[in-house]
This record gives sequence, C-alpha cells and structure tokens, in this order.
Amino acid sequence: MAETVRETIKKIIRNHLKKKKGKVFGQCLTAVGWVGGTLPELYEKDGMIELSMADVAGGGIVTGSALMKNRPIYVIRYQGFNWYNAPMIVNYAAKSKEIWNTPCPVFVRGIGMEGAIGPVAGSSHHSLYFRMPGVKIVSPMTPGEYKKIYKSFMSEEEVYYVSEHRGSFNNKKELIDDITGTKDFVIIAISITRFQAIEAKKKLEKKGYKIGIIHILWIKPFKISKKALKCVSNSRFGGIIIDDDYVDGISNSLANKVNHLTNKKIFTMGLSDKSAGFHKKVDNLPPNADQISNKILGILNNAKK
Repeated sequence: MAETVRETIKKIIRNHLKKKKGKVFGQCLTAVGWVGGTLPELYEKDGMIELSMADVAGGGIVTGSALMKNRPIYVIRYQGFNWYNAPMIVNYAAKSKEIWNTPCPVFVRGIGMEGAIGPVAGSSHHSLYFRMPGVKIVSPMTPGEYKKIYKSFMSEEEVYYVSEHRGSFNNKKELIDDITGTKDFVIIAISITRFQAIEAKKKLEKKGYKIGIIHILWIKPFKISKKALKCVSNSRFGGIIIDDDYVDGISNSLANKVNHLTNKKIFTMGLSDKSAGFHKKVDNLPPNADQISNKILGILNNAKK
C-alpha cells in the first residue's frame, strides 16, 4: 500500500533519530498532533529537542548543533516564521563552509499552510532564502520526492531549505510532467499549486487546448530538464510559473530564466499582493484551478488578437 507524504516524513525522521543519531529541533514538536502527524512519538532522550518560543534564538541553536556534526532537522511549523528563524541559518550556517571551510548542514523543514491564520504565519516563503548563497531550496510534494531530497541532503554538506505544505501531507501519488507533443501553453508549477495546476490543465483541455505541465522540485539550484525546456520552446504561446509565494521573488526570477532559455514569454501567478487576515473573507490563498484556468484563458485570448 502506498505511503502518504506524512508517513514518509515520519519514517525519515524516525530513521534520522534512531539510526543516523541526528537531532530534530523545533517548537511544540511533541504537542497534540506531532506537527501534522509527521513526527514519531519520540522525546529529548531520542534527540527530539523542544525549543523555547523565542523564535529568533532557534536558528542559532540549530546552527550550533550542525557545527557539532549532528545533522539537525529544524522544524518551522509555519513558513512565515522564517522571518524570525532564518537570520542565523542564512548568515552563518549557509556561509560557514565557504568562508571557514567548516560545513554546517541543516535540513530546514518550512511548513506552509493557509486559511484564517493571519498576516505572519501563512503561505510559503521560500523566496526569503532564494537570494542567499549557500542554500539549496526544494519543494517536495510527493513521497518519492521527499525521499530523494533527504538522501541528497545526507550525501552533501549543504543547508537545505525544504519548502513543505500541509496540503500535500495526504498525497500518495507521484506527480508526472506532461511535456510530449506540441502544446498551446505550458504550466510550470511549484509547491501546493501543483495540485490545482493539474485540475486547471484538465479544465483547459476540455475546452480543446493542449496544455503541458512541468512540476518543479528543485528551486535552487533551479532544475528543469532539457526536454521540459524544449516543450516550452515549441509551445504556441509560452507558459506560466505558478507559486504559493508572492510573485516578486522566485516566480519572477525563474520566469526570467525560462524566458532566456526558451525565447518564450513566461507569465507568473502567485499570492495576491496583500496581507492575509484571520477570516476566510480576508484570506490570501494560493491560486485555485478556476483562477489558474481563467488566467491562462485570458493570456491565450489576448495572444490570438
């Protein structure tokens, strides 16, 4: 029986603590829910370290653990909290190997979610790490992808920012690109938007359009296959990058790269440029299938004029 992303993470964490003798740090790890069911029921004696609610201090403690070769996994329960947790990660852990030839590998689990949780905690914030040297950024949404990036982390000496999303935790399926044949338009999707992008593709194909889809796991370094780029190059009207972050960050940067590599116009779509509130009427949610398909229909209709 196929495992969910949740079950996969939980097994990896157990193995990391019990067999690899690593450490896991974070706030409220052993509280009700065990971080969305992604942590095994282990405690401090097993290497599961509860941090205080002093968010700014957590990154420094984890960096110290990495310097002691503990291979720490740092759980940040809401990605927005990276505004407090990231400084020591990006300014010390990420630079230690380059400047002092002292590796400081940290596996940062930044967990995204949205819905009535206010202007600070919600959504994905991987763009915060994007401009800083020494950091690798990945956004796994499937069990296989998560296993792959953990294995990669354990074989290297780098800082990994792992942009997760609670919306993927129940997922059991691998997400497959559709890049064969000549497409009218290509969707390049990141994070939780990958699931809604699939639904948008179906909606547009019912209208007679040929829509490609490319699922992005590696954000930095940006990894996209030559075959995928060729699909965009051969498309009639280009493509769109969709993300669960504000577009003035990773989305626009990657769109520029893909544009140069394919000579096709690449649009972007992500969070609205506003702060979220604590009620569904004032939420700021990632694009859904209807919004994505409507956006693409608008692009296609303008291109035909």
